[in-house]
Amino acid sequence: MTDRRQFDVLVVGGGPAGIAAACCAAEASLRVAVADDNPALGGQIWRAQQFSPSTREAAHWCRRLQNSPVQHLVGMRVFAQADARTLVAESETAVFELAFQKLILATGARERFLPFPGWTLPNVMGAGGLQALAKSGLDVRGRKVVVAGTGPLLLAVAAHLKSYGADVLLIAEQVSRRRLLQFALGLAAQPSKLREALSLRRQLAGTPYLTSCWPVAADGENKLERITLRRGAKTWSLPCDYLACGFHLVPNTELAALLGCTLEHGTVRVNDLQETTVPGVYCAGEPTGIGGLELSLLEGQIAGYASAGRFDTARSLFTRRNRLRRFASRLERAFALRPELKELPHPQTLVCRCEDVALSRLREHSSWRAAKLLTRCGMGPCQGRVCGPALEFLLGWQPESVRPPVFPVRVETLMAAAIRDEPGTSLPDPALRS
Repeated sequence: MTDRRQFDVLVVGGGPAGIAAACCAAEASLRVAVADDNPALGGQIWRAQQFSPSTREAAHWCRRLQNSPVQHLVGMRVFAQADARTLVAESETAVFELAFQKLILATGARERFLPFPGWTLPNVMGAGGLQALAKSGLDVRGRKVVVAGTGPLLLAVAAHLKSYGADVLLIAEQVSRRRLLQFALGLAAQPSKLREALSLRRQLAGTPYLTSCWPVAADGENKLERITLRRGAKTWSLPCDYLACGFHLVPNTELAALLGCTLEHGTVRVNDLQETTVPGVYCAGEPTGIGGLELSLLEGQIAGYASAGRFDTARSLFTRRNRLRRFASRLERAFALRPELKELPHPQTLVCRCEDVALSRLREHSSWRAAKLLTRCGMGPCQGRVCGPALEFLLGWQPESVRPPVFPVRVETLMAAAIRDEPGTSLPDPALRS
């Protein structure tokens, strides 16, 4: 049996974009709900801040959300489509059919990991992952941490970890100093971004920030004990307790692809009103392109107003959004991954850690599909969310399709879900997905 619920507007994803979209849609007296797999709304950036926000912006939107009639469907993961206007979700105890008139996808992004020797050791983790654990109560006081990878997220993570008492030894940014300076000069046209960057650097006073630097190995007996870094011709080892490593972000587009939305260059194509190529389905935030908090909030508002038919109000935000989109394009160019990083993994380095598939086995094949069929790469619990973006960078492979369920779910959930028999929407027989 499934619990069926009906909404005028359903938002999938409870981060800033999703919260903004839901609040704006609810202003039109519509039945609005936000579905998110976390125990509370807020996403990665506003995690655990609903009742104690740390910034004025977070406080504004959390208060606006609390004062709205938006339903919070937390702890609920959307994994399939029942029909053109119904999604299927799983909680810890039940299966839900979520019917809607309009849908807003605000599914956020995840970190890109690049394999290197030792990257699977305990305490080697994503930059945002370690930040999330610290926010959730992991004690990092006095722990020696190296933050590495690329993008502005490194500064934010390092500042957060330092505020929790971590000893941040250094920040290793793979981008060259020249390219970083060029990007920094462009911040003069974005005063809010410039203020944010300067604030983070003040918080990190005394913490070395090395450009053209990246980790090449992690070592330890049962967990991380030291990392090896490279900068130019120099290579050295550094004892540490944690390596927080992330090579920018990857949009979460799997649900959009499942619904038939057109993707371009790894992002969801939308029109000026944030509507996808599927009528009545909107998308906001990182799935349309990595652009940061301010852009996500604006896109969420536009999608929310448009889904409620308030088109003039949505259009009033176009100028600000388009300016931030130009900034996002500069951000993407500035922090593009350098080709030297393709040499990080050795032949024996695991690329698919779910199925223990090494790079040497993958190089025997010519495509993602062939490797998946013959090595099971991408068929583990993460369903290619970690190894897929890595192989896109390392070998130029592209995933060829998305099938339900888009997340691993319980077998009883598959049995209980009342999936209608329509082309392209039904779940496969559970016995065929072993």
